[in-house]
Amino acid sequence: MASASSSSLPLGKVLASTEKKVRDRAIKSLSAFLSENSDNEIPPQEMTKLWKGIFYCFWMSDKPLVQQALASELAELVLTITSNTASIAFLRGFWQTIVREWSGIDQLRLDKYYLLVRRFVNAAFRLLARAKWDTSLCKQYNEVLTAKGGPLCPEDIKVPLGLVYHFADVYLEELNKVQLSASPDSTPTPLLVLLDPLFAFSTQTTSKIAFKRLKTAVLEPLLESISTEGNSDEEEDEDEGERPRKRTRLDEEGTLPGLHRSSCLEDPNQGSLDKATLSKGVRRKIFEVASDPTTRDSNRRQLYTLWKEEGGSDSDDE
Repeated sequence: MASASSSSLPLGKVLASTEKKVRDRAIKSLSAFLSENSDNEIPPQEMTKLWKGIFYCFWMSDKPLVQQALASELAELVLTITSNTASIAFLRGFWQTIVREWSGIDQLRLDKYYLLVRRFVNAAFRLLARAKWDTSLCKQYNEVLTAKGGPLCPEDIKVPLGLVYHFADVYLEELNKVQLSASPDSTPTPLLVLLDPLFAFSTQTTSKIAFKRLKTAVLEPLLESISTEGNSDEEEDEDEGERPRKRTRLDEEGTLPGLHRSSCLEDPNQGSLDKATLSKGVRRKIFEVASDPTTRDSNRRQLYTLWKEEGGSDSDDE
């Protein structure tokens, strides 16, 4: 694979210019470059420099509407690239930069970076959907998330827990949006494949708060959305040291209806599965990761508790 010429990429100092017009031209130039050179590889060192520039390009945006438009424009670059492999490399650059720079984001800028993360989570799902949820591509993206420098690497002490909390908060919401926008005959979404990086983090994290956030923001809402029963009660989760997060329990329609409209467990070729089969499959997966000998003992107990609370039975292990 040929290497992309670094001289063709917008320079970091141009992307981070104090002049909005200069930054806008740089982003348009970057979009054109990525579109025209999708088959060329940007070397890792050049990707790091590129994303440093993009990060501070977004840093310089100072009005809500400008920030929203730029966040969407930057996320669309993932889909502008026609090579799936190149798109994954671009996403790797994004996540490594976000993890590295997150602790330096001041409180006044934090909300706009929350938005940027949400947009990129959504763009990644749209990329995988465009590839018909290709198993190999999904696993490549999962590796980006869980490898050192990714947002769900439990062994990397540099990963900020605030980023993990936000990732968990938006993960199902953005997957639901992609599901709702899909055509009725689209390829089924492999839920367990997409949950793999979250399960991996939940088995190894040493943070009780991070584990609970994954449970209340991802696992419980997912199981409720694919449950054949529902109610409209609301619960509020609150842990010392983090903002309360209200978790809405589901009514008959469900607050995440896209998750069960066209979903499977692992192999899209098996076709869409009904709620009961999806629910049993997710519960079985929780039981399996809890039973894994490499799972931390404290996390194992909590996963077993969740499995039982969500209606787990011996038949789930069949």
